[in-house]
Amino acid sequence: MAVSLTGLWAPAAGAQRDAWQHVLHPAGPQAETIARLWHFTLGLCTAVFVLTLLACAVALWRARQRQLITTSLPRRLPWLIGWAVGLSAMGLAALFAADVVASRALDQLPSAQALHIRLTARQWWWEAHYSDPIDGRRFVTANELHLPVGRAVIIDLDSEDVIHSLWLPNLHGKLDLIPGKSAQLRLRADQAGLYRGQCAEFCGLEHARMALLVRAEDPADYARWAQHQARPAQAHDAGVSARGLAVFTEHGCAQCHAIAGTSAPGRGGPDLPHLPSRSTLAAGILPNERGFLAGWINDARSLKTGVIMPPAHLQPQEMTALLDYLEAL
Repeated sequence: MAVSLTGLWAPAAGAQRDAWQHVLHPAGPQAETIARLWHFTLGLCTAVFVLTLLACAVALWRARQRQLITTSLPRRLPWLIGWAVGLSAMGLAALFAADVVASRALDQLPSAQALHIRLTARQWWWEAHYSDPIDGRRFVTANELHLPVGRAVIIDLDSEDVIHSLWLPNLHGKLDLIPGKSAQLRLRADQAGLYRGQCAEFCGLEHARMALLVRAEDPADYARWAQHQARPAQAHDAGVSARGLAVFTEHGCAQCHAIAGTSAPGRGGPDLPHLPSRSTLAAGILPNERGFLAGWINDARSLKTGVIMPPAHLQPQEMTALLDYLEAL
């Protein structure tokens, strides 16, 4: 049965409340390997726990019945200690072997024709650079990954500021993103669905609200999405484009945000091409709807403490023009 995030994450985020975040429901071979290791570890530790309780119960029962002969204990003690040490060593060896086998299995995913994504963690959002060796498409998006079902994906990880950690419970384990140090995840989504990832390393004030949506979809649906993302973002209405782009440029938005096909060069915040195609705003804390977008532009710091985005201080007509432009990209 699917585990919903209702009540745990972004209650107003509509369909995102149905995103899966459950380590015991693997949707790919890497997560399945980790789940098998977990079940084996749990079973072995449970057996040790039960045997320990059983030994304690037998000792207490014999002591109560006064059947324990004090002269026999010294003779049997080395034998009992030997068995305990031997069983403990066998258990630890089994856990070590299982861990080695699982670690090797996580890196066995073939890399030929794999989709490449460079995922950069920032305080507190995710930037994704796509590079597809099959069709040559390259584009940038933020806070949401789309993956084709059944195809290998190689995710190169880095951080722009502090130590972060990427955790995609349904698809892989946790891996740290350390500034200046490269790391890589190899995964494959075998089941279509919407999965929730999370930064799993405390990285500042808004660490708990640094989510990453992963949408695994049919290869044809993914191809349509990727083709759309690779096109320059331009509003269909020239008047809307001119008014909104003027507000975007004159009020400093272009200093932090980039829009492909325009002169906006900013790199401090998420790229905004095809913003309407994203499900959420601000790394999963708000649904991508006009009212929430206006509130975020007006005063992002009141919604997510510590972000670098300053208040916009726009007049109503300027806000309307900017929203019309961003929604038409």
